[in-house]
Amino acid sequence: MNNFIEELRWRGMVQDMTPDLEEHLNKGVTSAYLGFDPTADSLHIGHLVGVMTLLHFQRSGHKPVALVGGATGMIGDPSFKSAERNLLDKETLDKNINGIKNQLGKFLQFEDGKANAAELVNNHDWMSQFSFLDFIRDVGKHITVNYMMSKDSVKRRLDEGNGLSFTEFTYQLIQGYDFYHLWKHKNCTMQLGGSDQWGNIVTGTELIRRKEGGSAFALTVPLITKADGTKFGKTEGGSVWLAPEKTSPYHFYQFWLNVSDEDASKYIRIFTTLDQETIENLEKEHVEAPHLRLLQKEIAREITIMVHSEEEYQMALKASSILFGKSSTEDLAALDERTFLQVFDGVPQVELSEEEYKTTETILDLLGDKGQGVIFASKGEARKLIQGGGVSINKSKITDPNQTSDSLELLQKKYLLVQKGKKNYFIIKIAS
Repeated sequence: MNNFIEELRWRGMVQDMTPDLEEHLNKGVTSAYLGFDPTADSLHIGHLVGVMTLLHFQRSGHKPVALVGGATGMIGDPSFKSAERNLLDKETLDKNINGIKNQLGKFLQFEDGKANAAELVNNHDWMSQFSFLDFIRDVGKHITVNYMMSKDSVKRRLDEGNGLSFTEFTYQLIQGYDFYHLWKHKNCTMQLGGSDQWGNIVTGTELIRRKEGGSAFALTVPLITKADGTKFGKTEGGSVWLAPEKTSPYHFYQFWLNVSDEDASKYIRIFTTLDQETIENLEKEHVEAPHLRLLQKEIAREITIMVHSEEEYQMALKASSILFGKSSTEDLAALDERTFLQVFDGVPQVELSEEEYKTTETILDLLGDKGQGVIFASKGEARKLIQGGGVSINKSKITDPNQTSDSLELLQKKYLLVQKGKKNYFIIKIAS
């Protein structure tokens, strides 16, 4: 066990909190919840700050509750959004919720029998029991319109002139009731969230106070930004997802490997469980040899293993060395087909039938004739570069243009990777 607030503070993960929170946590094991909006069937790395907050809460000896918003997901949180989101149907929401459940299990311990075992709840379970009349009578009467209008998230939408639908306006009441329900039925005395959720969270503490005269607490973490001002978690290809089908482990690893030095010092605190002494030692080593990118490598290693697996991390490591470092034919052959194609995404391809490949006698014929002018403009150019030591196939240097093509070992039984010079790659695919 450790002190939860102290742990978050040195990691730079405290934005706001209600009075007396530390005293409350010191009294013994307590329970806190954090909500996830199921707008997709996977979390992305923007959600990881919240996930890591729950992880640290459990490591501090307390009980984390992950709330998946099956009900609120039907509405969409308007907090600091410029426009209303599309509403999702129940079938889509159920699919999304199942995807998120599986991912949270990699970070939180859900074992039954432990006092601080994590629990996952869906607010659709209790919100679906409410009639509209019951809700406005039992919940709405406790929170004034003036109180709701005073929230920054609401005022900003109105000031921008985009308006706010009644559906969106009621979101903070529903989230406030979630807190009340968990407080009353799960002894959940605390809500966690991003700093953009402060208004919704304190609506819950206010509802608990007004309905029951009870005490509840809140803590928010800062919204993550990048040093260059661009949005965290976004790349040219879109969001960086935790699901391997949406963002491959290789591209996931590359995202963290390529963060700036300034961001790396912040991210290693937020997105890993490494202790303070280890991180500070890494930072000292990084300052002495920044070109080695020790911080970035350690972040990428820790979080790729946490989200995916040790095996996927090793695959990503091999894939990275093939493009950016020294590697062997064995390293290349060790890649699975998915990773191989991801590493060389966008590389020019030449496709040959099995018959065309089998009837090709030499490597010169393969690169000069069957290369269709993609790899080399002519046999003469191919011969010259091969003899000059500038051609490799599957990471093995080719020195004899008359070497037989059947001496080559196909990757995944259908690919050859041709390297021309230092940086130009081509793929020959043998179609069966």
